[in-house]
Formats: sequence, C-alpha cells, structure tokens
Amino acid sequence: MNCATKSRRIQILVWLIWAIACVTFTFLPEQVIQRQPSTLDLPALPGVVTYDRRNGPLFSWYPKHRVRKWAWQRYCILRRAHRRAVWVARLARLTLTGVLSLATVVDLLTKAQLRRHLGALPVLYALLDVLQVRQIINRHCPTAAEVEHGTVAMVLILNRLMAPRPLYLVADWVAQTVLVYVLGITASKFNDDRLGRTLDAIREHARDIWQDIVHHALVHFDIDLSIIFYDLTAFVVHGAYSESDYAKFGFAHNTPMDKRKVKAGVNASADGNIPTEYGMWPGNTADLATVQENMGRLCHLLRRRGWSINETIIIGDRANLNDELAVAYKDHGLHYLAGLQAHKKMHRELLEQYPTQQFYTHPLDEEYWGICCPVVFEHAGRQVTHRGLVVLSGPMRTARRQARAKKLWALNQALREVRTKIGKPRYRTVACVQRRANTQLKRSPAGKFMCAQAYADEEGQVHLCWGLDRYALWKADQRDGRYLLVTNDWSLSPEQMLALYRQKDGVEKRFTVSKSDLKVSPVYLHKDERIEAMLLINMLALLAYSLLERQARQNGLQMTTRRIIQKLESLDVIETRCWDGSRLCRLVPVAEEQAALLVALRRVLAELVIPRCPHPLLVAGEDTSWALPAGEWSSTA
Repeated sequence: MNCATKSRRIQILVWLIWAIACVTFTFLPEQVIQRQPSTLDLPALPGVVTYDRRNGPLFSWYPKHRVRKWAWQRYCILRRAHRRAVWVARLARLTLTGVLSLATVVDLLTKAQLRRHLGALPVLYALLDVLQVRQIINRHCPTAAEVEHGTVAMVLILNRLMAPRPLYLVADWVAQTVLVYVLGITASKFNDDRLGRTLDAIREHARDIWQDIVHHALVHFDIDLSIIFYDLTAFVVHGAYSESDYAKFGFAHNTPMDKRKVKAGVNASADGNIPTEYGMWPGNTADLATVQENMGRLCHLLRRRGWSINETIIIGDRANLNDELAVAYKDHGLHYLAGLQAHKKMHRELLEQYPTQQFYTHPLDEEYWGICCPVVFEHAGRQVTHRGLVVLSGPMRTARRQARAKKLWALNQALREVRTKIGKPRYRTVACVQRRANTQLKRSPAGKFMCAQAYADEEGQVHLCWGLDRYALWKADQRDGRYLLVTNDWSLSPEQMLALYRQKDGVEKRFTVSKSDLKVSPVYLHKDERIEAMLLINMLALLAYSLLERQARQNGLQMTTRRIIQKLESLDVIETRCWDGSRLCRLVPVAEEQAALLVALRRVLAELVIPRCPHPLLVAGEDTSWALPAGEWSSTA
C-alpha cells in the first residue's frame, strides 16, 4: 500500500485501522457501517460500506481539491501564453524595423488558407428558403439520421442550379463551396449512398412534396394561372433497364431512336413560364395518351389554389387534340386552345377550301392571315362544335417552299446520275433503268411531286426522262404555311388565338433549360424510384430558376437566371486559418458590374424573409451597401 505520509508512526496507525475494519467485517457480516441510517431498505452485504455524498466526504482528511495539480496546470498555461507573447513581440519588433515584411509575418501566422466558392449561392439559397423546400420535405420524410432529407435535397437542387454533377461527385462540389459553413455539416456526409437514400425516401411522397411547394410558390409570388401551357419532352437514359416501367424505346422529337427514354409532361403558367404541374410517363407513351391525366392534375391544382377552372385556358400543340379529347375538355370544364392535326377528311378540307387570295383580306399580324370556321368533333355518339381558325403563315410558307425546292433539286441530280449510267452493267434494259429511277423517287421526300419514265427508241437505245407533277405540286403549294387552330372559348378573337398559340414556346424553352443548364438528360440512374425522385429534384430546380428570372424581370433586370449565375461565378470566400485556432473569412474583391448586379438583386429579394447567419460570410469591407437585405445568409439546419 502506498501511504500518504512518510512517518513510520502514522503508517503503523493506518495499518492498525485497516486490520480492525477487516476483523469487524469478518465476524459481523450482517451489519453495514453507515454514518446515518439509510432511507432505503436494502439487504446488508458483507464487507460493503455504503456511502451517501449528502452526508459529507467518506474520508474527511482527503482534500477536496488538489491544489498542487491545479496550480501546476495554471502555471503551464501562463508559461505558454508568455512565450507566445514574447514571440509575437519579437516578430512585431522585426516587422517595424523592416527586417520582415508584413506578408512574411502573415505567412508565419497562417496555418492554412482555403478558397470557398460563393457565387450566386446566397440568392438561390434564400429563394429555396422562401419556398420552404427543406421544411416541406422534412415534414413528409422525417428521419432520425444526422443529416435531414430536406437538407440533402436542398444541396442537390443547388448543385443542379450551380454546377450539375453526378451523385458521386456532389460531395466534392460541396467541399469547394461555403455550404460547409452554412449547413454546419462536413462535405463527406453528402456521399452518393446518402444521396441515394434521400432519393428513395422522397420518391414515396414526390407528388405531395411537389404540390405543397408549388402551392406555397403560387400564393407567395401571386402567380397568374389564367393561361397554362402544356407540352411533353423526353429524357434519354443510359443502361439496359430491362425491368424498368419507364425507360422504354419510343419516338420523341430530337432524340435518338436507338436509346431508351422517359417522357415528362409539364404545365407552365404564362406568367413567367413557371412550372406548376408535371407528370412522368414511359418513353413509348403517345402524347395524346397523356392529356386526360394531365387535365385531372391541372383541375386539382386549380381547386387547391382557389382558382376558377372556367377562368383558365390550357394551350398545347397539335399533339393535344383529337375528337376524344375535345369531348374530355368539355367534361372537365376546361377551356383550351390547340393545333389540330388534320387526320380526318373533313378537317383536311378545312385547310384546302379557302383560296390564298381570300386570306389576304383577313390579316392577323404581320405576314399572318386567318379565316374562322366551325370545327366538328364526334366521339362515342357525342358531337361538339368548336371554333376553328385556319392560319396562313408567310414565314412558314416560304420555309416550306424553299425546303421543297432543295429536295427537288437533289432528286433531279439523282435522276441525272441514273441517266449517265445507262449502258453500264445493270443499266442496259428499260426495266432496270426504270427500277433505279423508281428507287430514287421513293427515297426522296419530294418524289411524289415528280414522275420518271424509261423507254427505248427505234434503235433500241434506252433513255430516261422525268418531269414535275404540277397538279400535286400546286396542291402542296396551296397547303404550305397553313395550319388549323381550335378552341372552345368563343370569347377569343382570331388575333388573340394566334397570339396565345405563338407564346407556347415558353414551356419549350424551359425544356431547353432542363437539358442544357440543369443537365437532366442523359439520366444514369438505374432504378425507377430514383428516376422519379431525381425528376422531382430537377423540377424543383427548374421552379427556382423560373421564379428568380420572373422576379428579376419584374424589377427591371432583364437577365436570365443562368446569366445571373455566370455573372456572380467569380465570387469566392477566402478562409484563413491561424496557428492559434482562429480563422478569418473574407470576400474576394467585387467588380463594379457585380456590385451593381447585387444591388439589383437586393431589390429583387427585398420582399423575401432571409434568416440571419451565426457565421458571417459576406464581408465587403467598409462599403456593404451592395449586400443582400439581411447582409448575410444562413440555414436553420
């Protein structure tokens, strides 16, 4: 035993006390030595001394605080502080005398210096915070994990808007941005496994999440829903997808036929081209097969918003109307305006019955003319009559005729080559030459406007002649530039019908943004569930993109969201870490053009509520007049 004193007399006394205690516990096992009787009725244990701290220390001679150890620790701390102060004083003396430059001193004091990308993150983050993206997703997808699904989804949306990356590279992107400060989460937490789990979680509630966020956006930004555009697009996917319900081979404009694809239909408001509703279908789904389901979703959106269905008109292209759909629009109480593909004879006659000169007496716009007519639809024993407008487009007519002239010239050259080969092997008989000429006519899109005939003269020489079918060419010229618009809203004038139909390219531009800026296509995910969830992420990114562009233009800033992001791309935050553990964050110098843009964005976001950040990131020096409304931005995560 190590005794607390070196006195032999005291040591003998201590040993004697322990001997008496041992004898007592041996011969009296049922008794427990206590200072006061315990309130608990516990069985006595042999050889055990119970101790209650409320009765004071067990050994009264033991000191409560070890003064010597505490004094030694304080001495070491003060000694280190003194050495550091002496070192700093010497360093300052050398700097003042000119021996060391200030840059050298800063380098000696700096442990590390990091560059974090800032860019347009404050603006985009504030917009997503106003839309309550994180809160809504967390409400539908609660989790006990360290990182919430709403936070992961916001990171994915910001990545889509700023610098789209595959899932396995998102963590690297986060590590290069100021999000590690704002979220207070290390970048390694956003690995592809966690991102995949988030996609799996939000897929089950994708429809509810989208409807809640869009409803909040419609109310907060007061979006006008009187005019809605509807169109479909296709996203190419890579992989086998043998068991997929969505990735199918099918036809879609501007997509390869040998690739599987997924189709998505989007409703966008004319007020800022804001996406308000979307649907997902297999790649082999016909466009007409999606319209009725879209009607139901759109009616549900309008009712939830409190908007009268009769006050909304949906505008689509020629793939949004036939006899069945015309009756369905009436049943849903929706007004529509769409082009009509003239598959039926009665509809083709509407395009051809008016001579060209008659159009010139009904001008609609510069180089556009139109004649109104009734259009009859019949389906399942029901018949409805809607208002039609036969439009003659001058630019379209010119383009069609120029394209046909090029095709006729190419066909003429091909027939000339056939004629020059007469007499060579396989070109020596009339039948062989006629077959070669017919092959060229079938291959050419303009073959129906030309006739070719092979014959032999009196001397047996084979010849080939060809010429235009002028009646067929005249009939085609009569239809050039003409198309048929139909609506069940009889209050629309011909001029309004044409103007509204020409505005439908707004939703097509949103598809271009999705595929080029947000890089939705091609898709590399190999589960239908994650494809659905990733489509939701991209639609939320497109919603934020469109809202920022709308707000900017309403405040006089004629710039797209992509242009705003590009202008602020060079904004970075320099983090300096010193040896004493402190760190300093500074914003890189801001150009005059960027400062003016930030001032304009401050007006754009003036009505938004931006929470304050415990860690300031935007430090503009003495002049902070260009900063965002709150001067800083943050997350409540």
